Amino acid sequence: MSIPHRIIVEILATPKLKDPSLICGLPGSGYVGKLAVDHLIEELKGIPFASIFSSSFPPQVLIQSDGTADLMKNVLYYCKGKSYDLILLSGDAQPVTPESEYEMADEITKICEKLGVKTIYTLAAYITGTFSKTQKIYGTSTSTQIVKEFPKYGIYAMSSGSITGMNGLIIGVGKRKGITGVCLLGETSGYVVDAKASKTVLEALAKMLDLKLDLSGISKKAQDTEQLVRTIEEQMGQRAGAESLPMGQQDKKLGYIS
Repeated sequence: MSIPHRIIVEILATPKLKDPSLICGLPGSGYVGKLAVDHLIEELKGIPFASIFSSSFPPQVLIQSDGTADLMKNVLYYCKGKSYDLILLSGDAQPVTPESEYEMADEITKICEKLGVKTIYTLAAYITGTFSKTQKIYGTSTSTQIVKEFPKYGIYAMSSGSITGMNGLIIGVGKRKGITGVCLLGETSGYVVDAKASKTVLEALAKMLDLKLDLSGISKKAQDTEQLVRTIEEQMGQRAGAESLPMGQQDKKLGYIS
């Protein structure tokens, strides 16, 4: 790897794919998209075919399970299907500057053009700042027709706001190259790693793509998320109760919480 280049794409193999779509899940709030795509990679037995390195990723290496260290990277996988194939993009980080995010989005969409991708799906988080028992799925698309179809998949069409980072840029840059873009966002508080939101996003995506998925693995992680949220809510409730007590009793209650 030569340092002067901002982005390096290492191609392990160039797969021959049939009518492929790209599904992206990069690290972000609640890790909603990343957890979802990592589950797809495992469930659909994704085969890695390219790694993307960038000098705009955070300046660090990651320690692997075997004790070795490697640069942060994004990885592309492919999965063969009966009627169409999928490309899955997961990774360790998003670029840290606006310029490098545009460059990365351009590089990813160039790969899409070469592989014949017609539609890009990005999976992301819709941050509410509060915990909710029922988490909605919101969506937007560069295609008016797809937006009109959202209700039959249980997706609420966004009518305002913006999508920051790679999840928005990839579909925006893709549109300029004739690639249709869809972004699905799962409601999350933004305070915890939210596998429950990832699961709801996957359920909506599976309906859109007519995918049959075993979600038992991510369902277990979703249960862990629910337990964590309950614990946080209980602690917040205890603190709120303590703050309503007279000063002398507050000290006693807070000591119990700690």
